[in-house]
Amino acid sequence: MSLFDGEPEGLRGGPASAPLAERMRPRTLEEYSGQEHLLGPGKPLRVQIERDEPQSMIFWGPPGVGKTTLAKIIAETTRANFIEFSAVLSGIKEIKQVMAAAAQAAELHSRTILFVDEIHRFNKAQQDAFLPYVERGTIRLIGATTENPSFEIISALLSRCRVYVLQPLSEERIAALLRRALEDPERGFGTLSIAADDEALSLIAGYSSGDCRNAYNTLEVAVQLAQEGVHRIDKAIASEAIQQRVLVYDKSGEEHYNLISALHKSVRNSDPDAALYWLARMFAAGEDPLYLARRVVRMAVEDIGLAAPEALNLCLSAKEAIDFLGSPEGDLALAEAVVYLCLAPKSNSVYLAYGEAQHEVEHTRQEPVPLHLRNAPTRLMKELEYGKGYRYAHDEEGRVADMDCLPDALRGRRYYTPTQEGREKLLAQRMEEIRRIRTAKRGA
Repeated sequence: MSLFDGEPEGLRGGPASAPLAERMRPRTLEEYSGQEHLLGPGKPLRVQIERDEPQSMIFWGPPGVGKTTLAKIIAETTRANFIEFSAVLSGIKEIKQVMAAAAQAAELHSRTILFVDEIHRFNKAQQDAFLPYVERGTIRLIGATTENPSFEIISALLSRCRVYVLQPLSEERIAALLRRALEDPERGFGTLSIAADDEALSLIAGYSSGDCRNAYNTLEVAVQLAQEGVHRIDKAIASEAIQQRVLVYDKSGEEHYNLISALHKSVRNSDPDAALYWLARMFAAGEDPLYLARRVVRMAVEDIGLAAPEALNLCLSAKEAIDFLGSPEGDLALAEAVVYLCLAPKSNSVYLAYGEAQHEVEHTRQEPVPLHLRNAPTRLMKELEYGKGYRYAHDEEGRVADMDCLPDALRGRRYYTPTQEGREKLLAQRMEEIRRIRTAKRGA
């Protein structure tokens, strides 16, 4: 059952005209490849399918790992009507039509599985429309998303669904599926007698980034090229079919945050090779260079800090170089900054100290500024003893006055504790010297 049952046959496409990925789509759990952590014997999703549990679910995983296929297999296995539509093409009107049809089917004791592809694209009102039907059991909702459900699915709907995380397919598994497609005479290319080198199939699998649909599409191109030649897919034909690697990336989605997190944590862990790799990944995927520059500046102040204060200037200079040169010429400046940050001594002491000061401000009463620290530009202020007791540090021995600058309630509070890394070691020595000077003056 489909919202598009009314379309002409030519629009839906028969087996011969369907793309290879559609023709090779597994029809049973036995044919399904991958996701053993969910579908192996005794695993949670396998058990739910075998017991025919009516709970709705969300499939979360990258493209081409079998989310739609798995939903169709569940419908077939449980003998339920299968309604499928995409959140990209559907709105409230279509949702209400589907719900009405499912309600009629339920009255006839017929079960309905509603599969919503890219469910994260539905807004809150559209997702709310599912709630009463999911609660009553009128439909069994299966949503598919490439985005983190915690952020993209409303909590009321998410609490009524079980979330299953699907993993990218391994290169070895994809290569085996490509070989099967070449040899399958019914649904694949078995009747064409196209040979393929293992190296060529591994190359296609590697460049698919775990997306089986992408790999099948590339294989179709490679088969067309092979038919024009020696009926063999070698590494050269595979490379031509690939043309340009499709990187899994969404500048507004979770993968964006995963990659910038990997870059930041590689810098923090002083690993220049990993940091350069993640930086190159983000550049290759079309990330905004100025966004990367801003994040690298943040790394300089958060993780390098006063252990190597020149790192901030270097990163700001890299940002200016990118702004001046543009990409790709300016990319190298950012790469240099990233390597420097990796190899620089690390300190987050200022980051932690400022966080403690912020916490103090947010969770304690707003202490008045001590009178001796206040300016007294008027006679009234002087009469109120504004500025009384202030000591000018430049006139003091050692340029340090015996004077508290925190409110009385916070006297002696210490936020900043320097490390022994890089230049911060010198700052720690200077702090100790200041402490000795103050102690000596108070004891005098």
